Amino acid sequence: MQHYDVVVIGAGAAGLMCAASAGYRGRSVLVLDHANKAGKKILMSGGGRCNFTNLNTTPDHFVSANPHFCKSALHRYSPWHFVELVERHGVGHVEKAPGQLFCDTSSKAILQVLLTECEWAGAEVRLNTAVTHINDRPVGEGAAGGPPETDADERGFRLRTGSGEIRCERLVIAAGGLSIPTLGASAFAYRVAERFGLKVLPTRAGLVPFTLQPADKAWLAELSGVSAEVRAEAGGRAFAEPLLITHRGLSGPAMLQVSSFWTPGDAVTVDWLPALADPLAALRQARHEQPGTGVEKWLRGFFSQRLAGALAAHFGWSGPLQHYSNEALAEIASVLKGWRFKPSGTEGYRTAEVTLGGVDTDSVSSKTFEVKSVPGLYFIGEALDVTGELGGFNFQWAWSSGWSPANCGPTSKSAVSAMPRAPLRTAALIRLGRIEPRMTSKSALMGLASLMA
Repeated sequence: MQHYDVVVIGAGAAGLMCAASAGYRGRSVLVLDHANKAGKKILMSGGGRCNFTNLNTTPDHFVSANPHFCKSALHRYSPWHFVELVERHGVGHVEKAPGQLFCDTSSKAILQVLLTECEWAGAEVRLNTAVTHINDRPVGEGAAGGPPETDADERGFRLRTGSGEIRCERLVIAAGGLSIPTLGASAFAYRVAERFGLKVLPTRAGLVPFTLQPADKAWLAELSGVSAEVRAEAGGRAFAEPLLITHRGLSGPAMLQVSSFWTPGDAVTVDWLPALADPLAALRQARHEQPGTGVEKWLRGFFSQRLAGALAAHFGWSGPLQHYSNEALAEIASVLKGWRFKPSGTEGYRTAEVTLGGVDTDSVSSKTFEVKSVPGLYFIGEALDVTGELGGFNFQWAWSSGWSPANCGPTSKSAVSAMPRAPLRTAALIRLGRIEPRMTSKSALMGLASLMA
């Protein structure tokens, strides 16, 4: 029987981060994953460029039944820490949008950083290895429920795998959620949680495209590939981002963002002209100055010809502006600023970037990520009921939640202080105007200041 101080189940972003961190603390570490390749989700993220963090990471960019749970981990391991790590490995990055950092080459670079860190830290990564039992209780599909068996004479956990039995003092579940099953996603983490008597909150697809009712799909499907800058709102949250029309429905950052706040049966509101504060005044002015101009032609000043034509045709906006009363123009303006549609649903886990819900955080320490009722058992990453918005926040959660279990206790402060001071480079760039402070949240700047202290 093999014995390790720490076993991490899941060779994704959070799992590899945790393994390296634990290894550097002098623990023997084994990472297990049923997949044939580590970090598959890392490799496909960001269009292959990996939006690996967001400098503006704050707790209000996360969805959870307990919005306070993520605060400790995000504070203790900030985006600046991870920027330091990738810079130390010579990985170049670009800021595509305020705060959003991407690899300047390939997402492979981020995965290589993590695998290299595991190697340097002495953490073993073992792939093609499925865990079938924990403490002699099955954890596969259809396994019987109930609390796991324990042996009073033994400390820690017994894992049964295809390559033999493994013992460990600490067990970290970093198996992710249900999003993108083709990459190996499964309910493994939730089944383990239930075996140990933990509550799992209802899950659903997040950061996912919407599908449409037949009436909306009929006119929008012809516009597949067309995009527009919009402001979308659902569930009390609004995002000014691009919208992309597909043959299946509506996608793009705007739709992905609001999907995490949308409730089935509710409507999504789209402002087609977020940059135009008063379209009614603009329409009345156009009618006054160019009364013979058609509505469609006026719309072309804001949209592509295809989208302008489709909007005019669908809503029946034909003829010159001079034929429209003030009331009729107000109706056009109302539609453009507040078009409402009811999705038929979403594309589901097949294309969802994240899983909403998961292991109830009330069962887990926000500082150590240890299960309160089961000493030595930890849950990190997407398995927990913590989901970030689009833009690098979910990766930062993986880094922060992965780092925290290995760096709890009285020595954690010294561990941070021992990190190389490459973040000073970032601070210098801010002072030189290469990175603007306005692009960075107050909390992120405070995190940088603590690094430099």
